Amino acid sequence: MTDGPDTPDDDGRGSAVPHGSFSRAVKLASLPIGFAGRTTVGMGRRLVGAPANAVLTEVQLRTAEQIFAVLGELKGGAMKFGQAMSVYEAAVPPELMEPYREAFVRLQDDAPPMPVKTVHRIFAGELGPRWREQLIELDDTPAAAASIGQVHRGRWFDGREVAVKVQYPGAAAAMRSDLRQIGRLSRLFAVAFPSIDVKPLAEELAERVREELDYGLEAEAQRAFAAAFADDPQIVVPDVVAHTETILVTTWMESKASLAQIISDGLPSERDHYGELFARFLFAGPRRVGMLHADPHPGNYRILDDGRLGVVDYGAVARVPGGLPPVIGRLLRAAVDDDYATVVDGLREEGFIKPGVRIDEEIIRSYLEPFVEPARHEVFTFSREWMREQAQRVSRPAREGLGTAMKINLPPSYLLIHRVWSGGLAILSQLDATAPFRGILEESLPGFAD
Repeated sequence: MTDGPDTPDDDGRGSAVPHGSFSRAVKLASLPIGFAGRTTVGMGRRLVGAPANAVLTEVQLRTAEQIFAVLGELKGGAMKFGQAMSVYEAAVPPELMEPYREAFVRLQDDAPPMPVKTVHRIFAGELGPRWREQLIELDDTPAAAASIGQVHRGRWFDGREVAVKVQYPGAAAAMRSDLRQIGRLSRLFAVAFPSIDVKPLAEELAERVREELDYGLEAEAQRAFAAAFADDPQIVVPDVVAHTETILVTTWMESKASLAQIISDGLPSERDHYGELFARFLFAGPRRVGMLHADPHPGNYRILDDGRLGVVDYGAVARVPGGLPPVIGRLLRAAVDDDYATVVDGLREEGFIKPGVRIDEEIIRSYLEPFVEPARHEVFTFSREWMREQAQRVSRPAREGLGTAMKINLPPSYLLIHRVWSGGLAILSQLDATAPFRGILEESLPGFAD
C-alpha cells in the first residue's frame, strides 16, 4: 500500500511535523453536523407521510456517502479506518462509494518521498552517528512507498543487498490523532450500519494500527514467516537483517514485477499460476505460522524470475494461534452443503448476527454467495464479471442486498480475517485466475474438510 501521512515538513529540530492535522480534525468534525441535518430532513419527511423504513434507508445511504467521501480525503488513521469499513462498501450503491474510491487511488499514487537529509537524520538517530559503517551503501531515491514509510535499496556491512524501510516522521502521531477522532464518531457510523458494533471495531483497528507502527513487531512477524517458508519451492519471504523502532532492514529480493503488473497485462497462464500461489500463501500462513498476512495489496506480492512468488510487508498481520478458527471452515462447509439453518445459528453464536436481529435463511444464502460459490467447485474461474455480479446483487437496496448488509455485524476478532478474505477474492477476480480453490480450502482451512 502507498497511503502515508501528509507530507512531512522539517521543523529544523531533527523531527518532522505533518501538515494537515488541523484540517483532518475539521473534516472529521464535520460529519456529525451533516448527520444532524440529515436527521432533521428525515423527520420532516416522516411528517409528510414518507414510510419510516424508506426514510431510514435514505438517511443511512446519505450518511454512508458522507462518511466515505470525508474518509477518502484523509490519510493516517482515518484512512486505515476507511479501509477497514470498506469491507461494507458492497452494501452502498457504487455512485456513493465513488468519491472514496477515487481518493483512495489518488492517495496510493501521492506519497511524496521524504527529503534525503530527513532520511539520513533518521538513520543517525536510530542506528547511531556511524550508521554508514553498517549501511555501507544507500540509494537515496526510494525504491517504493510502504504503508507508513518508504523503502530504500542498500548494502549491509556483510555484503548483503538490503531493503531499508523508514517510517515517515509524524506517522504515528497522525494516525493516533485520527483514530481518537474516529472513536468519537461511533454514533454516526451506527446510523449507516445500525447492526454493527462500531466502537469495539474502532478499538480493534486502533490496536492493529499500533502494531503496524511497531517495526519490532513487524520484524518478529516477518522472521516467523521467513522461517516457516524457508524451504518452500514456490513462496519467498525476505529475511530480517536488523530493526529499530522506525527502521526495518531486510534482505533485498530481486523481482521483475508485482502482482499488479500481472493483473494489468499478464498472460492467462501467469494469471492462473500466480493467482493459485497467492491463494495458497494466504491460507498456508495461519496453518504454518499462526499468523495471517493481512495486507492483500497486489504491490506486496512480487514476481520472481524463476516463477516463485515473493511476499513483503508484514506490518499488518492477524495473530491466529493454531490457525484460522475451525468454525469458519465448518460454517463454510455447511453453506456448501446448503445447510443454512446451521449457518445462521453459527453466525449468531459468533456475533455476526446480534441478539434480536432476524435474518431469513434465504437472504443469508444470497448474501454469502460470493464467499461460498468458489468453494463448491474443484476448480473455479474468478473474473471481474463474476465479482461485479456479486457486488451488484449485494448493493441493491432490497431484502437480499442493502437491508441484509446493514444487519450483519463484524466481530472485532474477525476484522482482519474478513478484510483478507474479501480482498483476496477481489484480487483473484482482477487476475481472472482459474484455481483449485476448493482443494486449497481442504488443505489449509480447519473444519472445512472434516
